[in-house]
Amino acid sequence: MNEMEMQEKQKEDELIAKLIKGRDLIISELRKIIVGQDDVIDEVLIALFTGGHCLITGVPGLAKTLLIRTLSQILDLKFKRIQFTPDLMPADITGIDVIEEDRTSGKRIMKFIPGPLFANIILADEINRTPPKTQAALLEAMQEHRITAGGQTYTLDEPFFVLATQNPIELEGTYPLPEAQLDRFMFNIVMDYLPEDDEVAVVTNTTSNYRAEFERVVSGEDILEFQKIIRNVAVAEDVARYAVRLVAGSRASKPAAPDFIKKWVNWGAGLRASQYLILGSKARALMHGRFNVSIADIQALARPVLRHRILTNFYAESEKIRSEDIIKMLLETIEKPKGF
Repeated sequence: MNEMEMQEKQKEDELIAKLIKGRDLIISELRKIIVGQDDVIDEVLIALFTGGHCLITGVPGLAKTLLIRTLSQILDLKFKRIQFTPDLMPADITGIDVIEEDRTSGKRIMKFIPGPLFANIILADEINRTPPKTQAALLEAMQEHRITAGGQTYTLDEPFFVLATQNPIELEGTYPLPEAQLDRFMFNIVMDYLPEDDEVAVVTNTTSNYRAEFERVVSGEDILEFQKIIRNVAVAEDVARYAVRLVAGSRASKPAAPDFIKKWVNWGAGLRASQYLILGSKARALMHGRFNVSIADIQALARPVLRHRILTNFYAESEKIRSEDIIKMLLETIEKPKGF
């Protein structure tokens, strides 16, 4: 190894140490106000460190919005919250051209006023309350990291991270995201009710005069560096093959699909699920101080990656079989590679 390679290796090691320390500091700061929800926090950080986007599903009052707002306070990033409503138009989030008069020349010129998408962290609150046209404008920005207005294309700031929330129990007046748009989200993270002890801690803290002060511990430049270094994590071929087989096992059209898939699933996960499963597992491994992906990483992220990509049929609904149940059965059915 020559001197240049040694310097590159040292720089990489320092960056990995910074990522691990950054993750611990972020969690430490979040713990000042967020109680429990360990898996949720880990999954949000994995998406952030890989450049993915999250859909967070949960009933009202589980601190979905609080978690995202607190994360934005901890990170040295620009934050915008968009409350999605039935009358929200695409221009309300992307920006709009206005006519402005030049005071020196008296001429009228078109000036672009950027919308709330021109930030680093976007909280898309109750995304299923806005019409498909506005949903599509957001999802295009998520995919391309740019928007088009008045015939001009504008590049969004980096890093660009969208966390969308939706309420699963109020269906009246909502516009559920189509499967093709759901596929744009790396994870569908489910927030559930807290255990009794955690709920007692939340009630005690939120009814007192306690006000948390946060330190900004990670910058946008750090996150962009983390996103690059994560892609260098090694993945054994057998582990990658296991991830692909797990995803392919959800497709009812495959002759080798398990019988329960053919019985209960209309449509399974696509190639993007395999990519996100591997990329997320690379981040999870590195965040836990390991430099190669394990089967445990794949299994830990199977639910958030697959739960919104498996479309069940009428028979599953009549038997009250959810995508969560199907993922559990897949994890039990798909054989792990030998030696893992």
